[in-house]
Amino acid sequence: MASGTTMFTFTVQLSDVDRGVYEELDLRLARHPSETTEFMVTRMLAYCLEYQEGIAFSDGGVSTSDEPAVLVRDLTGQLTAWIEVGAPASDRVHRGSKRAGRAAIYTHHDASRVLELLDGKKIHRAEHIPLYSFAPDFIESAVAEVKRRNAVTVSIMERHLYFDINGTSLETPVIEHRFR
Repeated sequence: MASGTTMFTFTVQLSDVDRGVYEELDLRLARHPSETTEFMVTRMLAYCLEYQEGIAFSDGGVSTSDEPAVLVRDLTGQLTAWIEVGAPASDRVHRGSKRAGRAAIYTHHDASRVLELLDGKKIHRAEHIPLYSFAPDFIESAVAEVKRRNAVTVSIMERHLYFDINGTSLETPVIEHRFR
């Protein structure tokens, strides 16, 4: 663990009705000094919303440039999904889309600004890469409840996220945007 890194634990009850995924997850997230709590919460939500066998947080955390925040590998170790968080550079999204069978972005920023930054850039199969965002103030409200140890319930139904963190209930649509 890097100097200045803070560990957070999230005990998650995941119920994704849309995909038929029901799991109990014990997530340990190391928040790098350069990572905001907003980014960390969005990273944790991306993991839950993308959950499948072989999913993992990148080994190098947010400080690595050759892996996304969240990735999925199949049983052979082949990269099958590249999940970026925040407002990634176009070259990262391009590289991820070429390396994995699927790419996606989850953002805690204004989605229109992220799209503006990426639209028109060279991105492999950009039309197939979804950008997901949440209702305004949702991430900030979630961040206000984060502690070092967290009990979380994540329920997804019809792309609507019901989120309970440490006894505080929040909800938001998971909004999908596409590149033009």
